[in-house]
Amino acid sequence: MKLRFLGKNSTVGDCPTLYATDRDTYLVQGWKIFANDLLMQLEIPEGETAVEVPTELFEYLTKDDLAAGEIRRVEDPIMILTPNGTFVVQGREVTDPEALAQMEIPDYETVVEVPKAAITALLEEPRGADLQRRAQPAL
Repeated sequence: MKLRFLGKNSTVGDCPTLYATDRDTYLVQGWKIFANDLLMQLEIPEGETAVEVPTELFEYLTKDDLAAGEIRRVEDPIMILTPNGTFVVQGREVTDPEALAQMEIPDYETVVEVPKAAITALLEEPRGADLQRRAQPAL
């Protein structure tokens, strides 16, 4: 899998990162979720996991020739908008050694792969149900 770095939302010790792949997917590197209140809200199938990332991370989608990087809808693969202004993103856990070798991943982070079409669909204007979900963020 070939990766193209789109951007990083870094502060000291934190480095959520967004990559485009040659497989029409995005890799989202983010914080592992340990908070039980968040985990209880998710139904995560086997082989998948979820990461938490700052909402601003998706602004780097503009480097992938998208007009905007503002997520406007909360639905698969973005599962939750937290009160702290972060998204919980669910996807297939990345285990490809070649891909992982191209990234720096601290112990408290992991990487999920999500279809490009699923992410770009979230850039569209929200519909009624989406607005209700956004109005009721996770606890």
